[in-house]
Amino acid sequence: MSKTTASEPSLDDSVAQKSPEDTDVEQGPSTEKPEVTAPESISPYHPSQFPDGGRDAWLCLLGSACCLFCSFGWLNCVGVFQAYYQTHQLSNHSPSTIAWISSLEIFVMFFPGPIVGFFYDNHGPKYNLMFGTFFHVFGVMMTSLCTEYWQFILAQGICSPLGLNCIFNAATSTITTWFFKKRGAAFGLMAAGSGLGGVILPIMTTHLIEDVGFGWTMRICAFLILALLGVALLTVKSRLPPTPRAFKPRVFWEPFTDTRFNLLTFAAFLFFMGLFIPFNFIELQALAGGMSTRLATYLLSMLNAASILGRIIPGILADKVGRFNMQVFMSFFSGILVLTFGLLASSNAAFILYAVFYGFASGAFVGIAPAQIAYISKVEQIGVRMGMMFSVVSFAGLIGNPVAGTITGFNGISIFAGVMLVAGAAMFTFLRMYVAEWKFLVRI
Repeated sequence: MSKTTASEPSLDDSVAQKSPEDTDVEQGPSTEKPEVTAPESISPYHPSQFPDGGRDAWLCLLGSACCLFCSFGWLNCVGVFQAYYQTHQLSNHSPSTIAWISSLEIFVMFFPGPIVGFFYDNHGPKYNLMFGTFFHVFGVMMTSLCTEYWQFILAQGICSPLGLNCIFNAATSTITTWFFKKRGAAFGLMAAGSGLGGVILPIMTTHLIEDVGFGWTMRICAFLILALLGVALLTVKSRLPPTPRAFKPRVFWEPFTDTRFNLLTFAAFLFFMGLFIPFNFIELQALAGGMSTRLATYLLSMLNAASILGRIIPGILADKVGRFNMQVFMSFFSGILVLTFGLLASSNAAFILYAVFYGFASGAFVGIAPAQIAYISKVEQIGVRMGMMFSVVSFAGLIGNPVAGTITGFNGISIFAGVMLVAGAAMFTFLRMYVAEWKFLVRI
């Protein structure tokens, strides 16, 4: 496990030590003065120094929610594009081939995380947000002009998610500098932005495609994203100054010397393998089960609407019962839902319940996982560690949907997704026990 050196401040830093005692001096009866003790300085990383509120903190939270709306919220509507491309521009390609667009989008969003995190630690969030805004908006604009498979790969699969990575990292890393006691709730409220994006964007794109066509639909989405990221550029700022470090390979290797980080990354990898499969296939599964096209297009929005509560409520509860405890419960809940509703749903009501419950259960992961990283890391390490974890996890996002697309039948797809989610939940349980030093009744 990594050790904290004396020169590196951490969340557990105590009040700085007093200066050494002054040497004795000659004191005359008429010149004696009471000794004046200099006020003790407190590290800005000390838990008592986190405001957990105030105008700047809440504005930063608002801007971070806008970032999540435009990043994870955009990813949450991948199912709309999967279904649309299969019947329009890419109808001559297999579902598995089309699924590589969304999977590549997930992969590219997270894989450069270590570099983006290192840049954040050295320069703060502003440059990341500017870079991310340009690439995300440009990629979505270029997607509006695409007609060939390779064009969708370049614009939607590579260019846009390069920006998503910077946007997501800037938001999640900055919030940790403002909140400590209320960090779970703050992450939940921030992550609710992605759920809101997942509600609005699928409905918006579905209706706009019918009214103005695919090209202008994507352009309108790009303008909306640009406006929200403009709010983020004005409000997202760190409470702490950047901590520049020389670019050395050991900076990126350091997280893997911490067993807790390794266990968290492995658990997240397994869970991520199955996380987006219901997002990508629930609409197609419902259509195959007899649901009308009109109603099926709302399933993804229902799922994401429920995920708003799934991000906020577990985040608030995590501050009360422990972030690791809550992650264990919600991840098992997600896996069990897929292995029950995903296999047994055959009516409109069943598919709607499946979407709502899975949205609520799976939504907790996005908000709680960064809070878990913050718990086991020093503040100045969070950017790189966040990036390293999601970089590893990106490989799960890359292969999850295409593997599911090669499986024959929706029952097989649900079994694969459910098993991956339960396996991740089991590893989250092992991680929780390890961090709690094998104690059961501990809030952690």
